[in-house]
Amino acid sequence: TVQEGCDKFCTYCVVPYTRGAEISRPYSDLIAEAEKLVENGAREITLLGQNVNAWSGETAKGQAIGLDGLIRELDKLPDLQRIRYTTSHPNDVTDGLIAAHGEVAKLMPYLHLPVQSGSDRVLKAMNRSHTADSYLKLLDRFRAVRPDIALSGDFIVGCPGETEEEFADTLKLVDAVGYAAAFSFKYSPRPGTPAAEMDGMIAPEIMDERLQRLQAAIN
Repeated sequence: TVQEGCDKFCTYCVVPYTRGAEISRPYSDLIAEAEKLVENGAREITLLGQNVNAWSGETAKGQAIGLDGLIRELDKLPDLQRIRYTTSHPNDVTDGLIAAHGEVAKLMPYLHLPVQSGSDRVLKAMNRSHTADSYLKLLDRFRAVRPDIALSGDFIVGCPGETEEEFADTLKLVDAVGYAAAFSFKYSPRPGTPAAEMDGMIAPEIMDERLQRLQAAIN
């Protein structure tokens, strides 16, 4: 674990309330832990966080770095063979992180980047910072530097007020991306979150049917 918490406050999500604000573990602690793991035989390291690409730190020389800088430092460990990271947020994708996928051979060609919906109205209601178009353009940039990258995403169907047309926008996005894997769920109210108080709750049988169609499209 390199990072905990989330500051994004998506309206359906309880994580900011249960895990708190985004906190990054110190760079020096992470490098020391990685060195020990590799010394003891680890060949692959996965960097974990509720919003892992929000990680930031400072090197021993006082230089500020982001997740891509941490990945590049881990790349210097001779016996480490593979690096992965999860889970990311589109809002915190940087130019440096995209570049790392094309330049760091140990960084595996895999990206888990949740989108949640293909409808811009639903995304706005979710308090997601991206649109369907901006999300697709981000993926294009990753594929430009690493054409063989496997993409994974998260989806929620049946958020309050979601129409059949808006759900169809999600299916269009799935078709456009061609995911290697995905996590998909029916919306369920989390007490204390804004979405739990919204009008337009979707009937369970409609959510069931949409989830089955979504999963069929992903498969």
